Amino acid sequence: MSSRLSLPAPRLRLGRIERYVLVQQARSLAVALGVIAALIMLIDFVEISRGVGSDVDLPALRILGLMLLKSPQVIIQLLPFVFLFGTLAAFVGLNRRSELIAMRAAGVSAWRFVLPAAGFAFLFGILTVTALGPAASAADGLFQRERSRLSGSVAGNDAPQAVWIREGDDTRQMVIRADRQDRTGGRLLGVTFFIYVNDGEGLRTFSERIDAASASLSAGRWRLVDAVGAQIGQRAVRYATLDLPSSLADQEAFERFARPQSTSFWSLPAQIARIENAGFSATGYDLRLQQLLATPLMFAAMSILAAAFSLRLMRLGDLARMSASAVVLGFAFFFVNQAASAFGSAEVIPAWLAAWLPPLLTALAAFTLLFYTEDG
Repeated sequence: MSSRLSLPAPRLRLGRIERYVLVQQARSLAVALGVIAALIMLIDFVEISRGVGSDVDLPALRILGLMLLKSPQVIIQLLPFVFLFGTLAAFVGLNRRSELIAMRAAGVSAWRFVLPAAGFAFLFGILTVTALGPAASAADGLFQRERSRLSGSVAGNDAPQAVWIREGDDTRQMVIRADRQDRTGGRLLGVTFFIYVNDGEGLRTFSERIDAASASLSAGRWRLVDAVGAQIGQRAVRYATLDLPSSLADQEAFERFARPQSTSFWSLPAQIARIENAGFSATGYDLRLQQLLATPLMFAAMSILAAAFSLRLMRLGDLARMSASAVVLGFAFFFVNQAASAFGSAEVIPAWLAAWLPPLLTALAAFTLLFYTEDG
């Protein structure tokens, strides 16, 4: 007969201790989020009042509405600080009530209540990227359009501005310049098309110039009226109407590319492809996509790091030093993240490295401190 060793099955359900710690963490996170959100909304309210409100006479309720559109995007960017200070406050509270000491005295490993807290942060990061972030990006885009509209109403429409559009694919690129845009009819007036073609080696050469009285976009094509086209080495040809294929959608032709922060997670891949097809650099959007993918790891790393500081407090009893270290850590994370983003935007380092380096460094520091505190 052969004997079999029975191994304990992994526990997937949370026990009372884990649930209790998660409840305490959720309460502290709610308080930290409320404090940070209140500060951000107050700053945004004053900024909008001095900015847009100084140009246009806006009532307080209108300024409040603009603030509610702008603030969520900033709040989401500061969520790592919410998890840092919120988790820190939760475990400090457990320490001050000697509950962590009782858990450790009963033989409960620190990993048993630290990892569920990190798992909660990781899941909240996924929710932020897939749901909360897109909603905040849509609100930020609406705020940018509303601010532009209000600023445009102040500047007036007396001085028409030139319109520049660029589009194309791997074989052809078009640079479109118009004297002005007829917003009521959705047309470009006094328009010039500069057409470039790509050869087999990827070299781009000028091919043709077309001048037209007006151009309108519909059903994937430009309709040019009263146009004159001239190719290199050939005589000019006049057209009453001329159709040119276009890769732009009707609703996006005259819109500027939305800022990376105003583009939702689900729209970023298509936006990157569209920008690259138009011949522009999509580094900022690629960096934004990678940062969003790294968000759950950052939330989890900040939670583990905050818990590790709290365990140090249990053994050393130094609340002031721990609090100061947490504040310094928050500013250090902000500096590293901003520096990496700047290097990534300038293409000094790859976008994926600029996005993943801060959370990876934070996670390594968190696990190192936790291993040192727990296992010596």
